[in-house]
Amino acid sequence: MLLTLQRIPAFSTTVFCRCSAEFLQRHCSRMLSKKVRVSDALSGKETGSNIRIQGWVRSVRPQKDNLFLHVNDGSSLKPLQVVASSHLNTRDLTFGCAVDITGTLEKSINKRQNVELHAQHIKVVGECNPVDFPFKIKERHSLEYVRQFPHLRCRTNAFSSLLRIRSEATTAIQSFFRDNGYVQIHTPVITSNDCEGAGELFQVEPAGHKNDSDDPNPHFFSVPAYLTVSAQLHLEVMAGAFSAVYTFGPTFRAENSQSRRHLAEFYMVEAEIAFTESLDDLMKVMEDLFKAATEHVLSCCAEDVELFHKYIAPGNRDQVDLMLKRKFNVISYTEAIDILKSSSQNFTFSTEWGCDLQTEHEKFLVKHCGNVPVFVINYPYELKPFYARDNQDQPNHTAAAVDLLVPGVGELCGGSLREERLELLSQRLSIFVIDRYLQLREFGSVPHGGFGMGFERYLQCILGLHNIKDVIPFARFSHSCLL
Repeated sequence: MLLTLQRIPAFSTTVFCRCSAEFLQRHCSRMLSKKVRVSDALSGKETGSNIRIQGWVRSVRPQKDNLFLHVNDGSSLKPLQVVASSHLNTRDLTFGCAVDITGTLEKSINKRQNVELHAQHIKVVGECNPVDFPFKIKERHSLEYVRQFPHLRCRTNAFSSLLRIRSEATTAIQSFFRDNGYVQIHTPVITSNDCEGAGELFQVEPAGHKNDSDDPNPHFFSVPAYLTVSAQLHLEVMAGAFSAVYTFGPTFRAENSQSRRHLAEFYMVEAEIAFTESLDDLMKVMEDLFKAATEHVLSCCAEDVELFHKYIAPGNRDQVDLMLKRKFNVISYTEAIDILKSSSQNFTFSTEWGCDLQTEHEKFLVKHCGNVPVFVINYPYELKPFYARDNQDQPNHTAAAVDLLVPGVGELCGGSLREERLELLSQRLSIFVIDRYLQLREFGSVPHGGFGMGFERYLQCILGLHNIKDVIPFARFSHSCLL
């Protein structure tokens, strides 16, 4: 029993004598203080409690007797005001530095905030030289300027808000599919297929790999391997055993472009539904997904969304509310071409039947339909990949494909019914060798369809951002520097 008591950590008499009263007070205060996030402190639930916050200083305002700080830890747009005695101010307590603060959370007499932290102890954990720091305390930096610092832009209000919105939108999408009975599938990032048939692929080989012409099997995976451009073919496999599946993950396109619309790595939401023979089923899921995710984001990230709608994209909130209120329009590809050809606008690209719709066409069609999202259905058969279901119509031969066009972006979703008829699929795949894909039609195949939604384009749409590089944590594009 004595041995057990002796092993309990305690201050010896000698150590206690050496410790200052200030050190003991600070040590005990930290041990007894409840660590809380800034967002929880701002809620007022901990008012009157001794708390501890850790974060980064957003502003410093020293006065003769008092010191005022604004501290944020990324959990909310609003910072927490900290009030301290001026003797706690130190030279290294600057804008951008990381701090660990303990004190009592009290009601504030200032109308700008409900609560404030009356600090007892302030510890600077990480120093920050405000002269060298690229973001200045009283300046509003443009998105173009912030984009130059991919390793630091999460410290800005706009980008930290974007990341919180992105996180909640991810949660909303996952919840939508879970609540509607979809099974999530983790599809491979490395694949041997070019699902889209565009040839814009990143080939994967081991570092230091040498292509020996004498080697009968020069590839690591026995066949050429690439970073995925779409998970659709893998989801089709799973749709042979599950009535509804989805995936949400990174996708890669080797497009040699630095435009504001292109990324080499981005995120895609893809779904596949078995036992469906109608584009109406796919369109309903797309519209419901868009509206459910957007309503969740507006509810859970109201302050963050307002920052974009107030300072970066004024008027976009009205546009979002209109999209949520109105039912999405539906037109055929043929009707879309007629609308474009009858307009007085001069387009850069052709508007003849059989041409692929370009961004300028897509945006015009959305405006023509009252700035409400519009589904364009039944595209020319030759424009769509081999798996799109043949409508077998004349004289205009079309496929059962659909694109969802939205304001400010153009194409947001693309999907189709899949060709489940083995004989028709075999004819179109005569120049390909995809035996396993054909076998899916031999063993219990059912009519099915699916779609993909670009996650970054979705965020652009609801926030009103024009550059896709502003809605992803780390932008990967042609000739960009990797972090």
